[in-house]
Amino acid sequence: MRTLTFKTMIFTSLLLAANAAGAVENISLHALFKDKAIIVVDGARRVLKSGEESPEGVKLLATDTQEEKAEIEIGGKRETLRLGVVTAGFASKGKGSVTLYPETNGHYIVDGLINGVSVRLMVDTGATIIGMNSIVANRIGIDYRKQGRAGFVNTAGGTVPSYYVKLNSVTVGDITIYNVDASIVEGSSPREILLGMSFLGHLNMKRDSEKMELSER
Repeated sequence: MRTLTFKTMIFTSLLLAANAAGAVENISLHALFKDKAIIVVDGARRVLKSGEESPEGVKLLATDTQEEKAEIEIGGKRETLRLGVVTAGFASKGKGSVTLYPETNGHYIVDGLINGVSVRLMVDTGATIIGMNSIVANRIGIDYRKQGRAGFVNTAGGTVPSYYVKLNSVTVGDITIYNVDASIVEGSSPREILLGMSFLGHLNMKRDSEKMELSER
C-alpha cells in the first residue's frame, strides 16, 4: 500500500511538472485590479497578484487599469494582455520560416494575421514600423483612438492624424511576433498594410535572386 501511494505521488508530481512546462495555447484577461488580475489560461481561471505565477508558468508582472492591460511573463518572454482579448499561439514551436516571391509589380505581398484577423501585407524594409490606414484598422478591430498615442504624418494629401499603437500579434506563415509597433493613419492611405521593421527586424532576411526568405532567429 505504501508502494502504491509512493508511485501515485511520483506520477502526480510528474504530471503536474509536465503541465507546468507544457505549451500554453490561449490566455485571456478577464478582470483587472490594482496589482491583481483574473487570467484564464487554456480554460483555467487564475487569480494572480503582481509577482505571482500560475501553475502553467504565467507570471503577472504589472497591471494598468486605465489602459486596461496587464504585463505578463511566459517562457522567459514578456507579453501584454488586453482586457477581453484572447491571445493565442504561445505553444512552443521550432523556428518558423516563410518564402516570398515578388508580384508582377515587384512588391512582396503576403497573407498574414494581425490580432488573429486575416490581412494582406506588403513587405517594406524602408518602413520603421507597420503602417495601415484607419479603414483597415477598424476592420481588424483596433481601437486606435482609445489605445493609441496621437500624432500627425505627412502624406500626398497633406498632414493627417495618426496613432501609434501596439498590435497584440502579427503572423506571417508560421512566424508570430507579439507586441508589434504600428502606426494607424486616418483615411485610406496607405492602401496596403506596410510590413515594416517592427516585425521584420525580429527576423533573418535573405534574398536569393527574386526569392526572399524570412526566418526566426
